[in-house]
Amino acid sequence: MRAIDVHVHVPAPADHASTKEKEGMAGYFGAGEMPNTPEDMYKTYKELDILAVIFEIDAETTSGQPYVGNDYIASIAQKYSDQFIGFASVDPWKGQLAINELERSVKELGLRGLKLHPTTQAFFPNDTRFYPLWEKASELDIPVLFHSGQTGVGSGTPGGGGYKLKYSHPILLDDVAADFPNLTIIMAHPAVPWQEEQLAVALHKGNVYIDLSGWSPKYFRPILVQYIRSILQDKALFGSDYPVIQPERWLRDFENLELKDEVRQKILLENAKKVLRCEK
Repeated sequence: MRAIDVHVHVPAPADHASTKEKEGMAGYFGAGEMPNTPEDMYKTYKELDILAVIFEIDAETTSGQPYVGNDYIASIAQKYSDQFIGFASVDPWKGQLAINELERSVKELGLRGLKLHPTTQAFFPNDTRFYPLWEKASELDIPVLFHSGQTGVGSGTPGGGGYKLKYSHPILLDDVAADFPNLTIIMAHPAVPWQEEQLAVALHKGNVYIDLSGWSPKYFRPILVQYIRSILQDKALFGSDYPVIQPERWLRDFENLELKDEVRQKILLENAKKVLRCEK
């Protein structure tokens, strides 16, 4: 196995509302033609010999759009188990229903983590109303992947589509990490414009990691490169943000960073194997 990509969005059925949203993001990122089916995604990762963590996001309360479903994610992960690991998503505003769905998704469907997007789901992670959900994730012993920093969703549109960036400030996750020390937290993306705050949280909290998705490595800020080549080399994870950033492009640009081979291997593979408890 060449690498583990911890940040991969699943193509939804063509008639699902999220498909149009992804097409808008593809334009923002200059991603080109989008994959049409999970099979297209599988072929990409199979050819590259990369294991992928796949998911979608349940933001039904704020968007009014039905979630594609954890059963859908699980069915893809099961069909292509040689290449994919599935993460659940739940809508935090659904309270006990969200907690029950997370437990079902892990125990019955075999999903191995939780993906959340505070900006599109419009919640502050350190709001104690959501602490029972973090307690359940900690009890289930699964990692939680939180979007952090700015987002391509709604970017460039009037009012940013109504999405508010404040919900994804990484300092909010410092509270969660402190209050749930047994919960593994992954902050998705270099958290621009709060890059230094994100680095501080990951450095200070042993249970917090950063995935490097959503940005081509050639655009990484110098302080991020400085940290991942040194004091955060054991806390950084490869992620592409497929399909809006293709893994081939990310890996090609990553090769141009000045990193020791052992550090590069940690970021591409070894750190994720530890977080995911992956034996592959």
